[in-house]
Amino acid sequence: MGEVYRARDTKLARDVAIKVLPQALAKDAERLARFETEARTASALNHPNIVTIYEIGKADGTCFIAMELVDGKTMRELVGAGGVPLKRVLSIAAQAADGLAKAHAAGIVHRDLKPENVMVTRDGFVKILDFGLAKLVHASLESSHGTDRPTVTRGTEAGTLLGTVGYMSPEQASGRPADFRSDQFSLGAILYELLTGQQAFDRPTMAQTLSAIIEAEPPPLATAAPGAPAYLAWVVERCLAKDPEDRYGSTKDLARDLASMREQASGVSAAGVERPNARRPRVSRLALAAAALSIAGVGLLAFIAGEHMGARRAREAPLPRRTALTFRKGYVTGARFAPDGQTIAYSACWDGRPSEIFTTRVGSTGSRRLGIENAAILAVSSAGEMAILVDCDVRGNPCMGTLAQVPLAGGAPREILEEVLSADWSPDGKELAVATGGRIEYPIGKKIYETNFRGFVSFLRVSPDGSHVAFLEHPGRDSERGILAVVDRGGTKRILTDEFARLGPVLWSPAGDEVFFVPWGGREIRGVRLKGGTRGAPWIPGLDDVSRDGLFLDSGMLSENYRGVILARVPGANDERNLSWLGRSVAADLSSDGEHLLLYEEDRNPGRPNAEAFTTFLRPTNGSDAKLVGEGRALALSPDTSWALVVRGSSEQHLALIPTGVGQPHRLPGGGLLYRRASFFPDGRRILFNADDERGEAHSYIQDVDGGAPKPIGDAGWRAMLVSPDGRLIAGKADWDSQYFLLSADGTEPRRSLPVARPDDVLIRWSSDGRILYGHGAQDDPLGIFRLDVATGRRERFKELTPLDRTGFLRYGPRVRGVGVAVTPDGRYYAYTYFTDQSRLVLTEGARDWWE
Repeated sequence: MGEVYRARDTKLARDVAIKVLPQALAKDAERLARFETEARTASALNHPNIVTIYEIGKADGTCFIAMELVDGKTMRELVGAGGVPLKRVLSIAAQAADGLAKAHAAGIVHRDLKPENVMVTRDGFVKILDFGLAKLVHASLESSHGTDRPTVTRGTEAGTLLGTVGYMSPEQASGRPADFRSDQFSLGAILYELLTGQQAFDRPTMAQTLSAIIEAEPPPLATAAPGAPAYLAWVVERCLAKDPEDRYGSTKDLARDLASMREQASGVSAAGVERPNARRPRVSRLALAAAALSIAGVGLLAFIAGEHMGARRAREAPLPRRTALTFRKGYVTGARFAPDGQTIAYSACWDGRPSEIFTTRVGSTGSRRLGIENAAILAVSSAGEMAILVDCDVRGNPCMGTLAQVPLAGGAPREILEEVLSADWSPDGKELAVATGGRIEYPIGKKIYETNFRGFVSFLRVSPDGSHVAFLEHPGRDSERGILAVVDRGGTKRILTDEFARLGPVLWSPAGDEVFFVPWGGREIRGVRLKGGTRGAPWIPGLDDVSRDGLFLDSGMLSENYRGVILARVPGANDERNLSWLGRSVAADLSSDGEHLLLYEEDRNPGRPNAEAFTTFLRPTNGSDAKLVGEGRALALSPDTSWALVVRGSSEQHLALIPTGVGQPHRLPGGGLLYRRASFFPDGRRILFNADDERGEAHSYIQDVDGGAPKPIGDAGWRAMLVSPDGRLIAGKADWDSQYFLLSADGTEPRRSLPVARPDDVLIRWSSDGRILYGHGAQDDPLGIFRLDVATGRRERFKELTPLDRTGFLRYGPRVRGVGVAVTPDGRYYAYTYFTDQSRLVLTEGARDWWE
């Protein structure tokens, strides 16, 4: 990339690093401009684990970058120095992943992570170097044996190699587009080398190394670095997965796992990770005695401190053995132990097919189909009877289907009750507790609790003594937000937790005095006592079910593999193009010419772990990188594509306009509503939106973008959605009868119904001449796009959309209906969102006293 000098900033009296770019690169105006754009974006990241860029400039024809001077060693130097203490390995790994997660959340992919680009200061701080530089140089190959020669180039163009040989991801090595998961692979390769002292894919020639990255597996860490903890080895090997889908769906999840291991290792020995044939240092008896006293003191304090027992146990207890029970592509929808503790019943969606029921045994890697398709397991009784849901698409969870009973050996299900969401057996196996929408009955026919008319309950579990039912309560049908609560047989309800953005399975302790649950993120298992008090339970490996002997089942619910994918037909492309950006992409709007896609990414709020966080991007549909617009959930793109309308805020939502180019965002007056759909008027000066009030009642509004409070239109329960091209008509839907209507924007004409619209139709765009409304069927699979003639009411289905690979397919779009699908006014171009997940059923050997 050029030469680097130590220099002095005379204005601010500080030492800096000056990187001088070669003349050949500086003369290419397009590449230099592209580099400057990304370098400026990287400089705004402001993260302690990313080197700070101070200035990009040109002097006397020489282009330079002034950046933070890092006083320390590169990872290459650390690897060459020999064994690195485990605590230091975990600290380096956690910091590097945290820095990458910050960049990935801003839409920046490093593309050339290698030991030379990661430094560790004398104080132990990790600094990632050279974000954006991979975009500046031409495509070429670089050896992986500790070099400073130029690296490779574009990671967003198919057929172009990018990265350093030895640290490239398989997709880079094969010339395919690379996203943030490519950086995860590179980090995994670095950590592998740090643990073993050997490169994961080292071969005599570059071609052989590329082939190994694409096709070969490195020696297992269990043999290459016997001293590496099993769970750390699992994380590294997951990063090195050949298929990007098998890596982490979010780098934040990777960073969180590594940070958790770093914290758990805070009390372990500082000895280095063992490498084969490494010389073991001798330790004096005095040092051993001091270490023993220190550990004993830490253990005593942790015991007295009660709340910290979990952390002590997690540090000192050996990591449990985990065994995968399933190996097909897809995901597990539920799993339960039979009374013998050895037989396992589970349901799964394999190879894009609907969920069906299987059984397997502890110690077996084979499964037996029971021939019960389109079904999901709910519970297994003490008498060996399964409670299952049939006739519902479990992939669209929550699934309301027919509750049925069937023996573990198989047979025809006996139907019991319709419109059931969740169910569990009483301890004696004679009664069922059921959730029918927002109503809990225990036993069937006796109501013990009912939520509001828009809410629902899920993950229902009966306590070991049969006196209570634990459940998750959700405030709205299209939301995964919820609280953990319990209700007794007399109908007395207790709320155990605050509201979380997303919750997973629940599991009772054997004594029935504590409920364990999973908040947003998938690995932060916690326990809450009925008498009050919450604790972390990191030693518990899964919550699907646990046997009397302490064997756990984990189906990977809330896994990091949950992804949102955007496919689009756009100008200049013969086939659909994948326009996803980060891990959970959702299409919000498409420009009229089909050349720009407004999308948002869903993640966890780092400042408020219980809340969602959304980030909006604008991406050219030619496949160029997405541009970060700002924080918020995108709703609509202005007609001239200069503004994005977003929803911001967690505790009190409000609308904001963010410029897609130069300018400052500004908040619109009003707020405190739950915003659903929005669109701009043709002149871009007003917006139309609908939202729910605090009671869950729908309202519609028109608001000027220059200011002023939103003005209600229509009656309560009406959801206005789209403005006609001339700004005169508004198309919407009534909540009470699911009927679509036309309303005049100025209120001078009476409401007119659209007679043939189906109740589940979702309107998404007007045609340019105002004669056609485009929409799709919310329950369709494949996704059906239709044209509705406004004058005649004739409905014509003219496109069917579905991904070619339906492995792990969940549903089209997020839970907010009508979001995630966009079409241009001429109907030629479109974008649609679908969600996928992948998981395996895992058996973990715990202990009988696991809850303690």
